[in-house]
Amino acid sequence: MKGLGFALTLLFCMTAAAQQGPGEVLHALFDREWDWEMQQNPTRASEMGDRRWNDRWPDVSLQAIEARNQHHVAVLEEMKRMERAALSPADQLNYDLFRKQLETEIEEHQFHWYLVPLNQRGGIQTSNELGDALRFTTVKDYDDWIARLNGFGGHMDQTIALMREGIREHMLLPKVIMQRIPGQIEKQIVADPKQSAFYKPFEHIPQSFSAADRERLQQGGQQAIAQALVPAFRRFHEFFVNEYLPACPEEVGIWKLPNGEAMYRFFVRRFTTTNMTPEQVHQVGLNEVKRIRAEMEQIKEQVGFKGTMQEFFNFLRTDPQFFYHDPQDLFHAYQVQAKTIDPNLVKVFRLLPRTPYGVEAIPAITAPDTTAAYYRQLAADGSRAGTYFVNLYKPESRPKWEITALTLHESVPGHHLQIALAYEQGAIPKFRRYGSYDAFVEGWALYAESLGNDMGLYDNPYSKFGELSYDMWRAVRLVVDTGMHSMHWTRQQAIDFFMQNAPRAELDIVNEIDRYIAWPGQALGYKIGQLTIKDLRAKATAQLGPKFDLKEFHEVVLKNGALPMDVLQRQVGDWMTEKQAAR
Repeated sequence: MKGLGFALTLLFCMTAAAQQGPGEVLHALFDREWDWEMQQNPTRASEMGDRRWNDRWPDVSLQAIEARNQHHVAVLEEMKRMERAALSPADQLNYDLFRKQLETEIEEHQFHWYLVPLNQRGGIQTSNELGDALRFTTVKDYDDWIARLNGFGGHMDQTIALMREGIREHMLLPKVIMQRIPGQIEKQIVADPKQSAFYKPFEHIPQSFSAADRERLQQGGQQAIAQALVPAFRRFHEFFVNEYLPACPEEVGIWKLPNGEAMYRFFVRRFTTTNMTPEQVHQVGLNEVKRIRAEMEQIKEQVGFKGTMQEFFNFLRTDPQFFYHDPQDLFHAYQVQAKTIDPNLVKVFRLLPRTPYGVEAIPAITAPDTTAAYYRQLAADGSRAGTYFVNLYKPESRPKWEITALTLHESVPGHHLQIALAYEQGAIPKFRRYGSYDAFVEGWALYAESLGNDMGLYDNPYSKFGELSYDMWRAVRLVVDTGMHSMHWTRQQAIDFFMQNAPRAELDIVNEIDRYIAWPGQALGYKIGQLTIKDLRAKATAQLGPKFDLKEFHEVVLKNGALPMDVLQRQVGDWMTEKQAAR
């Protein structure tokens, strides 16, 4: 009878599936795959506000990684069997985007980049940052965190095994950046569990919890840190210093890794969402450096500076008038800038996100090794606002003139506005609503810096020069990233080119170059995406004339979430055609 019951159930499911339309079948696949993705990436699920797997770390064993790749291959074959032509135009776009996403994942797998699971900007050595992104409102939230801490040793052992395979296959980042990591690991090896960054959630247990629960949870957290977490970091430190770091190469650039040239060409295509080659990207960078340099010369003349551009850069890097010396004064300046931008958004946007954002300092454990600022996405369930993180380490190296452009990029109308709006688009599937293409997300944020002109926020020549310096920074990236990873540039060549063309502080420049070394190709999406959006705006302005509405243009660009550049061009082109046809 049990066999008959199973057969009837299977027959019912098959009949139900057969009765579904093509669009319903496609969306059922999207929903199924989203749940699978969250289960496979429990830390991302937790950050998104999905608490179902809050008690575990991802499985990063070689077997699990290969199984995930096989899963992607199977789903791609399933999609190939679908009849795309039977789908609505909206679902044809959904189909194309999801299929391309699978194809990209499968193509990347062959390069074994997963054998490089961490770098100086983050990895298992900074896993404590997960706790800062989660909500702790119930006893179960804390019990799950304790379970995670107790399971950390296994997660560490999988990571070490992955890195040992990286040594065997020569998939290694260079020593010059990886030598920063032992110090990060050492900060996690504490004698008192209460001094661990992983203990922070236990310092803010809700007053509504019973005394017994508070005591049990705090004791459980301390025990997990002392018995599971700290020993794991000790093992990791020994492995990293004695085995891993000595194996890391001296030269920079992934051209020297196995199949490195093909891998970089893939990363260029992936991060720009174009078919551009490294050589083409390099040339675009050189052209942009030349253009922006000419605009910088105009500002230098405007403020009456009589020296060379290099002397002007040095003036901007060193003159005391451009710096705060107290980290809290710098932090306050970022907060004021954010509040100044907010009321001006209505000048260029018709639709604004409902979810707020906050401004916080970058954690001290990574501040010396990371860049000026970054954005942490809001939780999908609305339980955590977006966060604009700013670097307060060595405030004397962080000029006032960059604050406006940086804040426009990382908060609004940059990352927070774009990502929060995408999260609020309930009509598109989750893989798009919460997904990302670097060329779109970072390209939009860089474009958002230029909106400071439309909103009247660059109110003095130096803040305007700050915008140009940030634009130059992203242009330089095209040159030095391709230079190191494709054209065999040295790290010092890249630093020198950056110093010659942008007024950023040397500390920031070195950290930036080391970021490009660690994350090949990712920095290319910013400028390529920005140029695409600017070109679309220029075309729309010219073709539509008095029919052009900047607020409407922004809505068209943002309403579908992040998109590859070719798809964005089609979307804006369709809008322009409709506008021209309308009377």
